[in-house]
Amino acid sequence: MALYAISDLHLSFDQPKAMDVFGAEWRDHHLRIAENWRETVSDADTVLLAGDTSWAMRQRGADADLRFIADLPGKKILVQGNHDYWWDSTARLNATYNDALTFIKNSFAAYDDKTAICGSRGWICPNDKLFTPHDEKIYKREVARLARSLEMASSAGFGEIIVMLHYPPTNDKKEPSGFTELIDQYPVKCVVYGHLHGSACFYAGFMGLRKNARYFLTSCDFLKFCPMKIRAIG
Repeated sequence: MALYAISDLHLSFDQPKAMDVFGAEWRDHHLRIAENWRETVSDADTVLLAGDTSWAMRQRGADADLRFIADLPGKKILVQGNHDYWWDSTARLNATYNDALTFIKNSFAAYDDKTAICGSRGWICPNDKLFTPHDEKIYKREVARLARSLEMASSAGFGEIIVMLHYPPTNDKKEPSGFTELIDQYPVKCVVYGHLHGSACFYAGFMGLRKNARYFLTSCDFLKFCPMKIRAIG
């Protein structure tokens, strides 16, 4: 029962969007994702999807994209990205896709008997070159959402936590943030995030070991469109 992660699939089956405008590597990227996924992930595994799953604006438009993911091997757990405008009612999404897909927002999901998956969308962190006064309110709200997710998992008795965010939990200077402060307060072993694209941006977020947690960038172009194993069996 291995654990994998990938993000930023940017699917658009309902109203196709040419992704190769972002680089030749994005041409027919959904075919590469499906092929790599089937060669890598088994039905017993779990895959974390850290946001920006579909370009759709409404849940109905995202259905083909979500069904595409649901049909791939493994259990899938998702958080919202900044482009996931179709994500309106988490309860309705979980009811629609039953056990095929699990959507986290102000909640958590169990990975196994001792490990919980927590997360939120996240946001641009203070002191980032792109951070503006408008971002402050959203940033604080997303920190509060992560705090709620972590507290719920801890209160439920989970002694090990994996955090999934869409945005990097640090600014472009890789300084601590409200997100990393929370991560340090709980038994978090691993943090996965996406959002960063292109070689010029890949290393804007922190990767590696910080305190007791290891941080991974999982944007699909960074991973060559193949889910990355972040935890082996056992």
